[in-house]
Amino acid sequence: MCGIVGYIGTRQVVDILLNGLEQLEYRGYDSAGVAVMGENKINIYKAEGKLENLSSELLIHKDEYKNSTLGIGHIRWATHGAPNVINAHPHTCNCGRLVIVHNGIIENYKELKAELEKKGAKFRSQTDTEAVAHLIAYIYNDTKDLTEAVRLATKKIEGAYALCVMHSDKKDELVATKRNAPLLVGVGDDEYFVASDVPAIIPYTKRAMYLNDNQIVTLTRNDMTLIDAEGKELPKKVETLPWEPVALSKMGYKHFMLKEIHEQPDVIRNVLVGKLHSAQTPIKLDEVKLNKDTLKNLNRIQIIACGTSLHAAMIGKYIIEDFCGISVDIEASSEYIYRKTVTDEHTLVIGVSQSGETADTLTAIKQAKAKGSHVLIITNRPDSAMAREADSLIPVNAGIEVSVAATKSYIAQLVSFYLLAIYMAEIKNTMSSKALYEIKSEMMLVPQKIEQILSHKETIKQCAQHYANTKDFIYVARGINYPTALEGALKLKEISYINATGYPAGELKHGPIAMLDESMPVLSILMKGSVYEKLLSNSEEAKARNARMIALTNSKDEKLKDLFEYIIEVPDIQELLSPLIAMIPLQLIAYYIAEYLGKDVDQPRNLAKSVTVE
Repeated sequence: MCGIVGYIGTRQVVDILLNGLEQLEYRGYDSAGVAVMGENKINIYKAEGKLENLSSELLIHKDEYKNSTLGIGHIRWATHGAPNVINAHPHTCNCGRLVIVHNGIIENYKELKAELEKKGAKFRSQTDTEAVAHLIAYIYNDTKDLTEAVRLATKKIEGAYALCVMHSDKKDELVATKRNAPLLVGVGDDEYFVASDVPAIIPYTKRAMYLNDNQIVTLTRNDMTLIDAEGKELPKKVETLPWEPVALSKMGYKHFMLKEIHEQPDVIRNVLVGKLHSAQTPIKLDEVKLNKDTLKNLNRIQIIACGTSLHAAMIGKYIIEDFCGISVDIEASSEYIYRKTVTDEHTLVIGVSQSGETADTLTAIKQAKAKGSHVLIITNRPDSAMAREADSLIPVNAGIEVSVAATKSYIAQLVSFYLLAIYMAEIKNTMSSKALYEIKSEMMLVPQKIEQILSHKETIKQCAQHYANTKDFIYVARGINYPTALEGALKLKEISYINATGYPAGELKHGPIAMLDESMPVLSILMKGSVYEKLLSNSEEAKARNARMIALTNSKDEKLKDLFEYIIEVPDIQELLSPLIAMIPLQLIAYYIAEYLGKDVDQPRNLAKSVTVE
């Protein structure tokens, strides 16, 4: 996954490209580059590593581009070819007059490369993208029409792509297109912006047009033309974006991750507003089209997701089965798409994705939809490709999440699963009025309880610093909080690079207990309820092997003091809602360990915010 930007207008282009790439740096930071239209040629500047390296390179050449008002830029997350300057975008044809940036994967690039080499193309990089540059250039040499060259080239390309193309013959023209990758056009006054995501354009305009697959847009300084794959002109649908530039500010916090952790109480309130009015009234999900007849005919539910969203889905399975009595299967999208799709019109398929653009999940829900399943999407981006495929939709309303490690979007996904489970239980009449009242009443108190945790972080910070130099970390839980253990371990791995693993506590003695000694921290998620005593017993087994024990608990049990080195207390909450509370300290532990170790919290190595390639 990569980020691309483009601009044509009257402003100095390099500043706009750099600002846009800075907002997209969560999509990749292996290398970066820009191409800007000069007097007689297109000037290209690239740098390996983070965007600041490109900024330094550009300072050296500032006199070359000071009057340029047309250009494209790219921030790279490496797929084909090592992360170096040669493989950095933009890429050109051999003559250097045509330049492109690309997000996605060209699946047939080897075949294209072989064909183009026979025609005399000389390849300099190891990327799949360069094949597209040569392909468009060869077609352009015949047509002398950049839009037509792009259109005909896309007929030969297989895979996923968002492309932005410029040519030195066309000093007032920018062409962009997409297939199975995100791309939008920002509309200003006598200027246009192209970007992979909203943050790149929101400082300049709130008016935008999202491209659909196989559409091609041609931009000049005062006009925009949209065509389909056959060259037919299409109407342009420009909409107002619901984002504010303030969302991209750290607001005084050291890192975006810390800011986003602290935003979670308000995020939960945003998810609940309009959906949970009171404990006495039914859940209202206007964009969910599951009525009594639909639910009556369901045989099962499949939930498909990746990464953090997969952990949210695992908790979703637990509560839907508990509240509704419907069998729920969970599968990683990356596995689902490579086996036989076993689903039908009697299966509800739920896709979960923060970005709504995760390539594996998008492919999976398309496969399920082709089999006749009702598709429900839980996403932070109601404007995404996945949302447009949905039969039903739950927007999680978490706002822009900049840090690569997901925090507030995860909590918003969890709340959305609770709302969905209650909604279905109310329609199916599978929970008593008393049980529904109790759980809805307590859900409305969750934001306040999280605020209590966030206002008393001293013990969490001390605990994190105490264990910051460990090489390994184990998280254990049982029941509904087993996925919480997995997510806590993932957060620590992502941003501190410590080898952290989550286990069902009962599985320790089936192998992992062999790893325990005086150097191994074990964090037990000990929330009161049906598995409390069992987990306490598992913790005692770990202590007997000299493990360094940490408790995350809402219990006041005095005997915990003899068993655990650190006890992180959280407000009391009923067991079924405890994942909403338990996750907050685990996010903070991961944050404080990474920050103490001096890691790049918001942009951990080798990772990107959303994975838009399979």
